[in-house]
Parts: sequence; structure tokens; C-alpha cells
Amino acid sequence: MKKTLVTIGTFDGLHCGHRFLFTELEKHALRLQLKPLVLYFPLPPKTLLPPRPEMTILTTPDEKKRLFKQLGVPAQALDFDACRNLSASDFTEKVLMQKFHAGAVLAGPDFAFGKNRTGDADFLRRFAQDHALGFLTLPFYKILQDKISSSLIRKMLSAGDIAPANNLLARPYELSGKVIKGFQLGRKLGFPTANLDTGIYKVLPLGVFAVQVRVGRKFYNGFCNIGFRPTVNPIDSHLPLVEVNIFDFKQSIYGRKITIWFREKLREETKFSSLDALKAQLHRDREHARELLKGYPWP
Repeated sequence: MKKTLVTIGTFDGLHCGHRFLFTELEKHALRLQLKPLVLYFPLPPKTLLPPRPEMTILTTPDEKKRLFKQLGVPAQALDFDACRNLSASDFTEKVLMQKFHAGAVLAGPDFAFGKNRTGDADFLRRFAQDHALGFLTLPFYKILQDKISSSLIRKMLSAGDIAPANNLLARPYELSGKVIKGFQLGRKLGFPTANLDTGIYKVLPLGVFAVQVRVGRKFYNGFCNIGFRPTVNPIDSHLPLVEVNIFDFKQSIYGRKITIWFREKLREETKFSSLDALKAQLHRDREHARELLKGYPWP
């Protein structure tokens, strides 16, 4: 069986830094006459361990699997529970070399694996010398001197900074969820919304955004509010509410899963003095979103 050139990680977001790594993986694999292989954890290990932090991931396992396929990257998911107690030596020998036939490993400078993350670049370099295993490192991928990382993109999204986050992701940030019953105030105001249950792990950008929406196989434009409803019926939750108004759409979709893609931020969530003031702003938001979304292709 042909040996592999392996890279390992969580690859949350599959952002442009990860894509640079995958391109280098293909290039070095061809040079070394090895088969390229990406080993990844579907969820960041921190979400599987106490205290299981909320709103900290950019890509769900399903999104990650689909994106790897779209990118044409040969990828294999790892079972964290099967790996979590392995020492760095055991993981390298039993998982990388024996199970996945690694002839070499490609890693970034902050790479770490194994129990308590003891398998860093220095460990792998020493291990490789003693076990006929190749080891290659790559520098950080930077744009304008900034290191591109999943944590930087999470910070941008948490602040509602959609445009720079989308630039680093190399695609619009997406969010999927099941449509659930809401307060139905939007319907009374003439702006019926789909309220989404998106789970507890995905990063939720706060504010009002121009979005593209997929329902089934069809795409629509719309705008989305993510926040705490300060004007009416403030929600009693530490997790914000996701509400989407889909343009030119009248179907009942309770219980169905829909996906939204964030294109541009319209404004911050605001507390208005009256329902009339809120309704007037929603009209402005809708027209603003319609204009902005004219320039975007469908995802």
C-alpha cells in the first residue's frame, strides 16, 4: 500500500490558511511520491470535554464533510474518544504510521496532538529521526502581517464583523437550523420570520444582516436578526435568538431545516421607542438588504 503524507487538525472553518496547507500538502505529496491525506476531528476536542463551551465553532461536522468534498481534499475523520488517551508516541506510531500508513507528516509551527497536546513540532522532529518518518513544517499563513486562524475569525464573527470574516473564510459564513415556533410578532408587523434552533455550538454573530437562504433546493434573499429582542418580549436566555425574514416567501416551514449565508451587516440590534419605529426600521432594512444582495451570486 502506498504511504501517505499526513496532516492533522480540527480545521474549524476550513479557512484560507487551511486551504494554503492543503495546497502545500498536495504539492509535497507529489514531490515525495506519497498519497496526500488530511486527518481531522469533526468537532474541536474542547467541545467534547467539560465545560463544553458554547458558540465556539465555525463549522459543524456535516458542513466540514461537505466542504472537504467541495475542495477535493482527501480527508478522513478521526474519533476523538479513540485518540484522547493516547500518548504522542502511541498516536504517531499506532494511528499515523500503522493505521494510516504515514511516510511523512506535514504540520504548522503551532501544531500539537496526543494526550495533553504533548506531541508538538519538536516531538515529531525527534520521533521522525528515530523512526524513518519524514517531517515537514510550514510557516503561518498571513494576510497583511496577520496570522490567519480560526480563533481570529471567531472573534470577528462574535463582534458581527461579517465582511472580514467572510474574506478569511473564502466564502460566506453559514448557519443551519430547524425552524421553530416563535413569538409571531414579526407576522403582526408584516415581517414574518423563521426562528431557527441552531444548537449551542455554532458562533452566532450579533446584529442585523443581509442573508441568502436555502429552503429545500431553492434559494431566496432575506435579512436576519440575531440578538435578544430588546424592543419587545426580551428573551430570557444567554443564547441569542436567530430570526430570518425570507423575501417573497409564504410557505409554512415549521420543523424544516434551512440554511442561511451571511453577506453583509446592516446594523446593530437596537431598542426602539415604539413598535411603529421598529416597523419603519424593518422596512428600511428590507430595502437595504434587497439592494446589497443584487450583487451576490448564490452560494
